[in-house]
Amino acid sequence: MAETCQIIHVDMDAFYASVEQRDSPELKGQPVVVGGSVKSRGVVAAASYEARRFGIHSAMPMARAIKLCPNLIVLPVRMGRYAEISEKIHAIFEQFTPVIETISLDEAFLDVTGSVKLFGAAEKIAIAIKNDVKEETDLTASVGVAPNKLLAKIASDLKKPDGLVIITEKNKQEILDPLPVGKLWGVGKVTEKSLHLAGIYTISQLRTKTVEQLKTIVGNFAEQLLEFAQGNDKSEVEPYRVAKSISTEQTFETDTNDKNFLLGVLLVEVETVAQRLREGNIKARTFTIKFRYGDFRSITRSKTLSEPDNSTSVLWQSCQNIFKQWYARERGPLRLVGFEASHFATEDTGQMLLFGADKDNRQKRLDEAVDKIRKRYGDDSLKRKY
Repeated sequence: MAETCQIIHVDMDAFYASVEQRDSPELKGQPVVVGGSVKSRGVVAAASYEARRFGIHSAMPMARAIKLCPNLIVLPVRMGRYAEISEKIHAIFEQFTPVIETISLDEAFLDVTGSVKLFGAAEKIAIAIKNDVKEETDLTASVGVAPNKLLAKIASDLKKPDGLVIITEKNKQEILDPLPVGKLWGVGKVTEKSLHLAGIYTISQLRTKTVEQLKTIVGNFAEQLLEFAQGNDKSEVEPYRVAKSISTEQTFETDTNDKNFLLGVLLVEVETVAQRLREGNIKARTFTIKFRYGDFRSITRSKTLSEPDNSTSVLWQSCQNIFKQWYARERGPLRLVGFEASHFATEDTGQMLLFGADKDNRQKRLDEAVDKIRKRYGDDSLKRKY
């Protein structure tokens, strides 16, 4: 008989905001959000549980968040600091298993199937991870344990914050059935609305349908969706997933085609992507801007360099070239703009140009200095002008 998989999903509680509260104890118990400023029409990147009680959530325009909570404490994003804490958390994971699929700085799947003989049952490992994370970082994590990734992910979300939920083959349907269909993978707002129109609100109601009935609602996704509703998921923990791109985007509260405003937002996005490239010791060859119009129509425009790069000046020049072409030919009111780097190469890739070496070194030193300041004081602490 095949060995039952033991999967753990770890999800840090309000990670960015919790790090800020940990670093500044006077913020504990206060409504705190991390994100962009109101002046730049920024959005909430993370909200403390105190802020969430006011209805504030990630991706919400900051202006709206402040209206909901006038006493809201707004802090800039300190990605370098969050990455530093994340490394400590992932080092704890590695003490229990090498099979780790990192989803983000604050979330990961762990396959501990081969670890139970050494450390005991998966539940015991989960408790140890929670305790070690708390002791090492003074932060809490919500953890789910289950025989597959889908169930582990659902489990970790059921008793936030600081939760621990175990789902087994025996109790999975009892736990799944009352949950809304939106808890299942692949059920976004559009699919959820279609299911609601068909009178399907819970996973229990979904399970009563046949594949043929569901095909009229969700098309070819019907068979997979029914498997999910029965708690089945064959996807494996992928420990060596390599990111194919690095990107960031911002949604605006009001549609705009203001050239200076859009370039200002793009400059911030370029700085963020460039810094992440340098932190990963990688360069990118292709740069892409995503434009989403007010009618939700999205287009992308790209530029590919002859040599990969990660300097802010080179990325910004490419971004401006793409933007100018779009603005001249296709401009219209936007609700979102994003910037992406792809087609990666390692840091030492690329030709060294003899006569440009001094300039390249000066730019590298400048980028390193800016990165250090932004890591220490937040991404909004130092901005370049375009």
